[in-house]
Amino acid sequence: MNAAVTGALIGAILAVAALLFGFWGFVLVAVLMAIGAAVGRIASGQLDVRGLADVLTGRRTSS
Repeated sequence: MNAAVTGALIGAILAVAALLFGFWGFVLVAVLMAIGAAVGRIASGQLDVRGLADVLTGRRTSS
């Protein structure tokens, strides 16, 4: 899927969430979308969880 189409779809989903559920509903939907994206990247092997954990704990730098 094209990046512009993906961005527009995400924006539309967040706009509907903001209109239907208010600010906190918007925040909840955004957080859950981010978690879902991270889980999808982990499942597809595009995100190295062990390397990310090392960076977050200070064992290794991100560069």
